[in-house]
Amino acid sequence: MTATIPSDQLDDLVQVLDLVRSGAARTRPELGRRSGLGRTVISQRVGHLMRAGLLEDGELGPSSGGRAPRELRFRSGAGVILTAELGATSVSAGLTDLAGSLLAQRTEPSDVARGPEPVLAQVDALFDELLATRPDAPVWGVGIGLPGPVEFATGRPSAPPIMPGWDGYPVRDHFARRHGAPVWVDNEVNAMTLGEFRAGAAAGVRDYLYVKIGTGIGAGLISGGHLHRGSQGCAGDIGHTAARIDTTVVCRCGNIGCLEALAGGAALARDGEIAAKDGSSQVLAERLADNGTITAEDVTWAAQNGDRAALELIQRAGRLIGDQLAMLVSFFNPSLLLIGGGVAGAGDHLLATIREVIYGRSLPLATRDLRIVRSSLGDQAGVVGAAFMVLDELFKRDRLARWIDAGSPAGLPELTEPAA
Repeated sequence: MTATIPSDQLDDLVQVLDLVRSGAARTRPELGRRSGLGRTVISQRVGHLMRAGLLEDGELGPSSGGRAPRELRFRSGAGVILTAELGATSVSAGLTDLAGSLLAQRTEPSDVARGPEPVLAQVDALFDELLATRPDAPVWGVGIGLPGPVEFATGRPSAPPIMPGWDGYPVRDHFARRHGAPVWVDNEVNAMTLGEFRAGAAAGVRDYLYVKIGTGIGAGLISGGHLHRGSQGCAGDIGHTAARIDTTVVCRCGNIGCLEALAGGAALARDGEIAAKDGSSQVLAERLADNGTITAEDVTWAAQNGDRAALELIQRAGRLIGDQLAMLVSFFNPSLLLIGGGVAGAGDHLLATIREVIYGRSLPLATRDLRIVRSSLGDQAGVVGAAFMVLDELFKRDRLARWIDAGSPAGLPELTEPAA
């Protein structure tokens, strides 16, 4: 279907919808003041959006002396968004409304190395559970975050180091066929970054850096208020930058000395098991005897309980990560650095060491107003961010034009087309 709306009118529609969706304008007079559009134009554009099923009238707003204006509402309950964040060892699925508010979430252990078919079947089952809580709500879109490089334009993983069998797999097609809705796929850390930017601790921060420290290590970048993916979609992959120490440790990507291989959750577990076996840590030795293995959580728990060997492992990881981040802080000059992921949330020792290294090694001007804090959304960051990824794409200019032409977004054939 070819859009018949003139370009200038379409620009107005996007502006009006964004102002109401964001809560920046709640009445027609506020829309006029915020947008600079005249009363007649506002009335026409609001009418278009109402007929498309995107806006509706709400309650009477506050009066400024005359007749009280009626508030406008974005129809956030008109549909739902399905989202999933796939990690190395777990999968989390979410259901949001069209404003990105999380309605329900399910999380289960998983192993992404099993391959795409069994893992996506697990996601399908979680999506079915979530949809059963809202059986009459149409699915307007699906957002997926994967723990590896993703070519955003095609929605396909690209040589992901920890995901055997996933290279080039048509993840988008899998969910588009099942749900008859548009699907977008990105790296999971980009989704977390967007989640914090739109609904968490980074709301309103135009230049910020998000770092996930879990089994692996990754970063996401908001620059000038926009998510920076890079030319191919793999910006922020700091886990596979080379740490500046002599080492023979081989990373899962095949290179030697990657930051992830020396300071990520898998590295902590590996080095913690060595400490348990060589007698360096009695606490970890007892954990190994009880459980048969050592995890990153065991190491952070031991460090919190005063185990010297475990504390040294945590601090060493913090120094390595902080050293890499100090270079990024001096290069990018963010005003906020958020630390998320399972390892980062396990205690204060890691965060304290990272802070110390960054403030000590970065340019003074770069750190003068820099805040370094933990993620506020925790394990919700990825599923919430994936929802906003979908919503931002759904309400882009060209797609909105097709919706307006059709009179309603519900059942529009173009919604099932692969996103470009």
